[in-house]
Amino acid sequence: MGFKHLFKAKLNWDSVPKEPISTSRKYIKNHQIAIEGKEILNLSAAKAFKGDPNLYNPEDLLLSSVVSCHMMSYLYVCSQNGIDVVSYQDDAGATLEVSENGSGRFIEVRLYPKVVIQQKEKIAEALNLHTKANELCFIANSCNFKIVHFATCTNSPVIESF
Repeated sequence: MGFKHLFKAKLNWDSVPKEPISTSRKYIKNHQIAIEGKEILNLSAAKAFKGDPNLYNPEDLLLSSVVSCHMMSYLYVCSQNGIDVVSYQDDAGATLEVSENGSGRFIEVRLYPKVVIQQKEKIAEALNLHTKANELCFIANSCNFKIVHFATCTNSPVIESF
């Protein structure tokens, strides 16, 4: 039997702009998301869609969710397999395809994890564990687009202190 978890978010948008906008009848895209016990997120549309480029947008957050969840799943499978991860970096990208009628969807996310582990002899295993991490990742399992990994892994031996 599985478990279910409920996540909540409150959205607040007001049609009255806080600063003047052009005379066109386009709605301002800025809004706030509140999650209990956390700082308020100030969001907008992406710059390409007439949003405030200084604020996060839903596309930023979706990509961030994929990257973050993959890393946490990867760290979990590494711990299960006795691999000591020293550092993890990713420079991910996502492709959003927009049709002529204005609808759109993500078609691919590319992850470029750069992992440093302690055990040189486990580099091949550490690289292969990205597949298992993707299988376990809650966010990846919720997406209908391809997520591909271009991982690298090196080792950093433990430096003994005197």
